Amino acid sequence: MFSADGLAVEFSGKTLFQDVSFVINEKDRIALMGKNGAGKSTLLKILAGMRQPTRGSLSFPKEMVIAYLPQHLLTEDTRTVFEETSLAFSEISDMENQIEALNLELTTRTDYESDSYMELIEKVSALSEQFYSIEEINYDADIEKTLLGLGFSREDFTRMTSEFSGGWRMRIELAKILLRRPDIILLDEPTNHLDIDSIQWLENFLIDSAKAVVVISHDRAFVDSITTRTIEVTMGRIYDYKAKYSHYLQLRKERREQQQKQFDEQQKMIAENVDFIERFKGTYSKTLQVQSRVKMLEKIVPVEVDDVDSSRLRLKFPPSPRSGNYPVSADMVGKCYDSKRIFANASFMIERGEKIAFVGKNGEGKSTLVKCIMNEIEHEGTLTIGHNVKISYFAQNQASMLDEDLTVYQTIDDIAVGDIRTKIKDLLGAFMFGGEESFKKVKVLSGGERTRLALLKLLLEPVNLLILDEPTNHLDMRTKDILKQALIDFDGTLIVVSHDRDFLDGLVTKVFEFGNQRVIEHHEDIYGFLAKKKMENLREIERK
Repeated sequence: MFSADGLAVEFSGKTLFQDVSFVINEKDRIALMGKNGAGKSTLLKILAGMRQPTRGSLSFPKEMVIAYLPQHLLTEDTRTVFEETSLAFSEISDMENQIEALNLELTTRTDYESDSYMELIEKVSALSEQFYSIEEINYDADIEKTLLGLGFSREDFTRMTSEFSGGWRMRIELAKILLRRPDIILLDEPTNHLDIDSIQWLENFLIDSAKAVVVISHDRAFVDSITTRTIEVTMGRIYDYKAKYSHYLQLRKERREQQQKQFDEQQKMIAENVDFIERFKGTYSKTLQVQSRVKMLEKIVPVEVDDVDSSRLRLKFPPSPRSGNYPVSADMVGKCYDSKRIFANASFMIERGEKIAFVGKNGEGKSTLVKCIMNEIEHEGTLTIGHNVKISYFAQNQASMLDEDLTVYQTIDDIAVGDIRTKIKDLLGAFMFGGEESFKKVKVLSGGERTRLALLKLLLEPVNLLILDEPTNHLDMRTKDILKQALIDFDGTLIVVSHDRDFLDGLVTKVFEFGNQRVIEHHEDIYGFLAKKKMENLREIERK
């Protein structure tokens, strides 16, 4: 179906990967895995035709449709949401217009016997055959169904795309890709800007309706749900596992254990032979044996143990000063923007030490309530911050708010005060910014590195109420696990806005659900909440 043969990428004298070959078959759902910097996004861009490899080739049928969703994109702001999404069918519309134009030319020309007239007839026939072979689609209904599935309301259809955030415009681009019904869908971190409901809808679509899928994602639950095959990019090569992500982790562990065993055995054998050569290299009777062993060592192909990311991110929040029993209390809190009601009559009390998730569709008020708690915006009702509450807030765009012209060291040095100033280098080292890394400018950092740096800033002052708005975007799975454990160990109160079910699982014990202008408190963990919510949806369908 689609084959990559001998792909290699080199830049600045460094080989990113080489001799990469694999085949993508229909119905393959592949997770592209590997640590940050291994070359996953580069490989995806090559598959999409957005970048050329240094060596190697791609082979696929001419008519194959390949659709690519990058991590970051810019959507034009001159159309409505519905008009922009309709561009998914622009190729079909263009084909129809071209057939009409060619037919009109045939009726007006009179050189029936000329070669060019015959070529025109052949062109019309070929285009018409291609056009009528396309499965009949109810475009408007499909657009509506897809936009609703990705979290848009019908009222959004006629709004200009310029009114939406980058995350929502990413959804428009995703809708266009899904509507094209491509042969291969290439997705780079598709869940970063989706809420839980939209992620579940996307999962169902990819499982039930998509053909072949290749995805890079740090959302473990999403990857495990949709993929059946895992390609790992590591140390300039790939390993191809016919297994979903969780099974691949076990297989990778076994592979590395076997490699380590072979490496240790080879090192032992080399050491024994080197020792023999050193002991007997001046002994006449052993000359032939010594020469034989020297030649044998020269021919040895070293056993390589695949790279394990051994850098240790150590994340531990400082002890929290004791706050009052109820850090946050709300009584009939609500918020409107002009005539648009976000939520109303929110009443709750958050106890000291509780760990709570804010979940719900985007635009339903999660970040708005956080801003109310932070006293950044005015609101209806009464919102009380308890005695001795010290808040630290990680905004959704925190990483992008860093000064790009500062170095990593300057970013921390500028805000560190007191005794912590003597430990800046230790802190940077613990966050994998040791040595030369600390002198990098913020502007050259990856999304994950910027998020790590923004998280480090949280640790510079003891707090007892942490509010994190989508902290895991751009973090790899290992760093997310470390952050999650640090938050579990955190002895203060936590409010986290997140769509990452795996991250929330085992971390939060209560869920605040935002939707239909209400804030509903659920005394379950995240999977208990989702199971309960599914049951309620079923009952609603039955009542209808």
